[in-house]
Amino acid sequence: MNQDVYKLWPELNWIKDQMLREQTAATWELALEKSVLNAEDLNRIPFTLLVGPDLKVTFMDHKRSVVHIARDAGQKINDMYHGELTVDMDVLIAGAILADVGKLLEYELDDNGNAIQGNYGKYVRHPFSGVSLAEQCNVPAAVCHIIAAHAGEGNMVKRSTEAYVVHHADFMTFLPFKERLKID
Repeated sequence: MNQDVYKLWPELNWIKDQMLREQTAATWELALEKSVLNAEDLNRIPFTLLVGPDLKVTFMDHKRSVVHIARDAGQKINDMYHGELTVDMDVLIAGAILADVGKLLEYELDDNGNAIQGNYGKYVRHPFSGVSLAEQCNVPAAVCHIIAAHAGEGNMVKRSTEAYVVHHADFMTFLPFKERLKID
């Protein structure tokens, strides 16, 4: 199964700390084991259920873009803030890769193979299930914090710098689909 995870996430190789890389991959492996979704589904289902069924941007298109945007932003912060604001790049990348891992438990497939929110997802949103999966794989608290704080639930806590970066990378590539101003 780990090969499937590395096929989905070549960005895992950006994590320099081998233990963290393995914990991050193991979390995805566990999520895929527990989910009705498989790796192929993630490359065809829409990245959000909140926009509409005709969305062409897949779950993995969005997730991978968030990781790339977060990494680029983290590198710029490290390059330009003279050490006064720093980003732990391994924590940032692992957190970005894991931010939506809980959606694998939140989603189900209907009779037509379309992704829908299942009953579990109605009770437990993906930031919570994502942290649960990550903790089962011994992912460090700094990364679990990013998973927990990346969505609206994170507005109730102070975010680490890495959590802010992932939160904004995620929302800047989600909200325009949902709420952007359209001028004819």
